[in-house]
Amino acid sequence: MKKIAIIAAIANNNAIGKNGNLLIHLPKDLKWFKQNTVNHTVVMGRKTYESLPNGALPNRKNIVLTRNKDFHCPDCTIASSIDEALKHLDNQQINFIIGGAEIYKLFLPLAQRLIITRIYADFDADTFFPEIDFEKWQIIEKIENQPDKKNNVKFDFITYLKK
Repeated sequence: MKKIAIIAAIANNNAIGKNGNLLIHLPKDLKWFKQNTVNHTVVMGRKTYESLPNGALPNRKNIVLTRNKDFHCPDCTIASSIDEALKHLDNQQINFIIGGAEIYKLFLPLAQRLIITRIYADFDADTFFPEIDFEKWQIIEKIENQPDKKNNVKFDFITYLKK
């Protein structure tokens, strides 16, 4: 069985984005994301790929899931279905699902781990994370982060394992 983890920054109101962008710039969260995903496979939707400032994420195998048969992106593997994306996942290491909302919804039933940055604030948003049934998950790690000069809201890194 391939190891699948979802990594996402989620606000109190389940918001994850607006107008194709992150809700808030949290340098510590971006560092956490990179620390977890470097040297792993990442799966994202086309809109998430297009929101990346420099294209494919370096030092990671990038899989872009899209229904657009004409879509091409350098240094990425294109998949047109979840089954096709699954075939490209790494068999030995954890594979990270990095968004957006539709991709999270597709992979949530298959994930064994959730790595959530819980942002303790509400945001005006147009993109939301799917509802999580927390009865099916147990917290295995929680790292608290207090607001500071660069990260102006309280947030925690919470890792869940499927029961």
